[in-house]
Amino acid sequence: MTKAELVDQIAMRTGLTKRQSEEALGLFLQSIVEALQTGDKVELRGFGSFRCRFRQPRRGRNPKTAEAVAVPGKRVPLFKAGKQLHERLNPELTSAGEPTRV
Repeated sequence: MTKAELVDQIAMRTGLTKRQSEEALGLFLQSIVEALQTGDKVELRGFGSFRCRFRQPRRGRNPKTAEAVAVPGKRVPLFKAGKQLHERLNPELTSAGEPTRV
């Protein structure tokens, strides 16, 4: 699903115009990005949580020349699905109790 399709879904279900839906979605996403930029964790109960993890600088290799290259440290966004989202995506695991082990 693209952002435009998501805007269409929001507009259809809420009765808002597409422009209002796009603005609401934009503000929602912008709020998540701003929270992650300040180092906060964003938790949406029943859906999941977003957070940033810092990757340490390391030495890498250029695959073309095999030359050693310094890779700088960086922040990487992570998403972890919540329990309710996981259960809705995998109903066969929750209806029978514990999942079967292979």
